[in-house]
Amino acid sequence: MLVRDAMSPVILTIGPAHTLRQAARLMADRRVGSAIVFDPDTSVLGILTERDILNSVGAGQDPDREPAYAHTTTDAVFAAPGWTLDEAAAAMSRGGFRHLVVLDDREPVGVMSVRDIIRCWLGAPRPSLGAVAGAAAG
Repeated sequence: MLVRDAMSPVILTIGPAHTLRQAARLMADRRVGSAIVFDPDTSVLGILTERDILNSVGAGQDPDREPAYAHTTTDAVFAAPGWTLDEAAAAMSRGGFRHLVVLDDREPVGVMSVRDIIRCWLGAPRPSLGAVAGAAAG
């Protein structure tokens, strides 16, 4: 099975100036564990995960004042839709992370999580997109 078959095509995109609280609220509302952070001024693409928010709050930082860009991983490993699930899992294992942004021709087309890989390996059905309707936000 390939990443394109297993990834979630629902992408939450936020700007670098969103606060961590805003990001957390959007992620919780959409039941996703990550957000793509895109800076239109620099075309920098990165990822903010639930772990990034947890680390900030755990360090005593104010989620209402902390901007997403300060916690965004911009040197992220990106997956291609044609990667196998084994390739995606290996990249996650090597890098010690749980989410991959899937790029097709340098454009984000989905997000792959460890949960997606496990679901596919177990043959479990994909959750309905209706459960996370409206998950793309600017």
